[in-house]
Amino acid sequence: MTIGSQIAWDDTVLPFQLDQSDIRGRVVRLDGVLEQVLSQHSYPPLIEALVAEAALLTALIGQSVKLRWKLSLQIRGNGPARLIATDYYGPSEDGEPARIRAYASYDADRLDPNADPFSQIGTGYFAVMLDQGEGMVPYQGFTPIAGGSLSSCAETYFAQSEQLPTRFSLTFGQSAEPGRATHWRGGGVMLQHMPKAGMSVAADQGSGEGGLLQHSDILGGEEGESWTRVNILLDTVEDIELIGPHVTPSELLVRLFHEEGPRVFDAQPVRFGCSCSEEKVRNTMSIYSQRDIEKMTTLEGIVTADCQFCGAHYEMDPTTLGFEGKNG
Repeated sequence: MTIGSQIAWDDTVLPFQLDQSDIRGRVVRLDGVLEQVLSQHSYPPLIEALVAEAALLTALIGQSVKLRWKLSLQIRGNGPARLIATDYYGPSEDGEPARIRAYASYDADRLDPNADPFSQIGTGYFAVMLDQGEGMVPYQGFTPIAGGSLSSCAETYFAQSEQLPTRFSLTFGQSAEPGRATHWRGGGVMLQHMPKAGMSVAADQGSGEGGLLQHSDILGGEEGESWTRVNILLDTVEDIELIGPHVTPSELLVRLFHEEGPRVFDAQPVRFGCSCSEEKVRNTMSIYSQRDIEKMTTLEGIVTADCQFCGAHYEMDPTTLGFEGKNG
């Protein structure tokens, strides 16, 4: 079951299918990944909660991307939680782990410590972006911030943009397991009804908030009843089952959906990982004039840059940056 202190199913996403219901899904367990994501910064608890939820959503949604593709979530609002950004890098080769990273930008003095974390985003948008690699046009899909949680925003995105009924059940928090220091753990389940050929509903004819599509606008008849039944079963899940660590993902699926014929596939390992490098920083700096570079130079005569995702610190000679000779 364990390798050292690492539980075998931690930091994995397990895809599954419910053969009796035409529903597919995934179970995620993040332990070390979530701890590394959140330990890069000293976030207030409200921001930690938003970043943790976004990281779990990213792992669940990203599991379906192809090799070397990148999926990103971006949540922007006019509240004190200005930005939550995540990236999921598909494995470089079959059998290798995927990589995930996340960070937040916020106004500490505007945060209400007694408020619900989601309320601190304010009005804005929830975006899903897919980078399929060089030579391909990136995909971007947007939905308004609504529904009371980031999970609800993701469900609305799939209903609006993909017309796929989708449900998330997530939990996360500090875990105090015997023999280990207190650390972050998170887990969750994603359900998604398989698409029906030729099915289409006008995106502005939904019954949800602001005319947004809901599950009931897309599914009807036996499919709607099946979707409702499986969601009722998911409602019985307990936080300790979602987060583990003692219930395996397969055991959880059998407990919840044994009458629906759960069938599991190979689990995808996930690791914390960042794509930053000095070369990328230099490429970014190449757009600046020498005058701009001079303004960025410290009293010690260097230009510094810090990665917002992983905290990596770069120090560079200003004479090697920017457009040489450009006076701006």
